[in-house]
Amino acid sequence: MRANMSLDVTAIKRDFPILGQEVNGHRLVYLDNAASSQRPRVVIEALERYYERDHANVHRGIHELSTRATRAYEGAREASARFIGAADPSEVVFVRGTTEGINLVATAWGYENVREGDEILLTVLEHHSNIVPWQLLARRVGARLKYIDIDEQGRLRLEQLDELLTERTRLVGVTHVSNGIGTINPVEEIVAAAKRVGARVLVDGAQAAPHLPLDVEALGCDFYVFSGHKMCGPTGIGVLWGRRELLEEMAPYQGGGEMIEIVELERATYKRPPHKFEAGTPNIADAVGLAAAMDYLERIGRERIQAHERDLLAYALERTHEIPGFRAFGPERDHSGVLSFELGDLHPHDVGQILNDRGVAVRAGHHCNQPLMRRLGVTATTRASFYLYNGRDDVDALCEGLRDVIEFFS
Repeated sequence: MRANMSLDVTAIKRDFPILGQEVNGHRLVYLDNAASSQRPRVVIEALERYYERDHANVHRGIHELSTRATRAYEGAREASARFIGAADPSEVVFVRGTTEGINLVATAWGYENVREGDEILLTVLEHHSNIVPWQLLARRVGARLKYIDIDEQGRLRLEQLDELLTERTRLVGVTHVSNGIGTINPVEEIVAAAKRVGARVLVDGAQAAPHLPLDVEALGCDFYVFSGHKMCGPTGIGVLWGRRELLEEMAPYQGGGEMIEIVELERATYKRPPHKFEAGTPNIADAVGLAAAMDYLERIGRERIQAHERDLLAYALERTHEIPGFRAFGPERDHSGVLSFELGDLHPHDVGQILNDRGVAVRAGHHCNQPLMRRLGVTATTRASFYLYNGRDDVDALCEGLRDVIEFFS
């Protein structure tokens, strides 16, 4: 069974042209995947093919190129629905990424459904993109924000749900996987508790969609959002999935061409979802690239990707246990391939810079998780994040680099 779940990392690396280069005289070891992954050749070729053969504006053209572009764009919508287990492709709205998807819901759904005195429940694990839009909404309408805390392992304290969820809770926003410390949250349990008080649930899936098998129907949430650039796709494209009945009720997020049925001088009527939320010329090419990325990941298998990342994380924790001053953050179980750590009293930026000198790319900072950093008692961490094209040799390079960091400052 283990052999069946293993990945041929050497072959996969060859699919990613960017990984063949050297940085500062060393082979590139790319461990910044939680910020943005790299793209396989099939995605790059899909973009090239679209621009070389098929580019035109979509939906209303009657010529051949417009027909091809429309077919490819709507085919990407169908692919996105399959990728997350959604039954209806019309529930898939293309956005620029997770951030825009959350802002769309906070604006188009929030201003119609959240009133003064209502409550929005979030967690201290949230990325700023799933905090700030709700702060803006709460400030404007007079709602209150509440937060689920974490325990010392970095897991959500679910026993707080009974107290925090009330009849005034209108929405629960929760990250599926923490970008800061890698915690995989029990979304189904949170959704079930929220539904008992009649609250809607939005799930930030930016760190889950690239790595975990997904079924939004089984999760039971009302909105699910994710970005293409973290899952081998282009930048500037993402998906908001929402339940059909909610999308029907929501007002348009932006006004313009494509999202209308009839425009008169004093009024307009709008198309049904998803087109109601896709004003103007859409990001056709990157939707095509996203579909190619999804197909690539599906052919490899997200179950296998998840198992591979768990193996890498376990190996990394074993290796780093020998490194003086190394302290990892995050739970021992229910953990993604994110290794967030501190190295003694060294600043993460210094750690990241010296690793870069050795060709190892990591992220250093608060990771758009300032409330979480404060909860952990740090201002920043160094973060290595693994993906399908990383192998144990990359973990070894990281550990050797960390020893060089210690030696440099000793």
